[in-house]
Amino acid sequence: QVQLVESGGGLVQAGGSLRLSCAASGRTLSSYAMGWFRQAPGKEREFVTSIRWSDGSTYYADSVKGRFTISRDSAKNTVYLQMNSLKPEDTAVYYCAAGFILLPGGSSVKSWGQGTQVTVSS
Repeated sequence: QVQLVESGGGLVQAGGSLRLSCAASGRTLSSYAMGWFRQAPGKEREFVTSIRWSDGSTYYADSVKGRFTISRDSAKNTVYLQMNSLKPEDTAVYYCAAGFILLPGGSSVKSWGQGTQVTVSS
């Protein structure tokens, strides 16, 4: 199993920026993808973004496209989520994820991070 440890959540003003990180350890496969989901109060957990480890291809939910950027550091086995122009509706618990399929149309998650709270004030 891949173990995922998240950090970087916090409180930020609308329009501000925040960077999340997710460090992976344990078994890793080149065919795996890593990414982020989020869950706001009263809502289902939703896909945010993912990156394919083999070639670095990325995918974004429409709601964050142009504002969020996912990247990876292969040497550190770490994925980053740079969040810019944050809005109050971005407020949620953000969960790092790893799996074979992490896409807007469907995901098969093998491992979850513990979650980190992101709060954006208006």
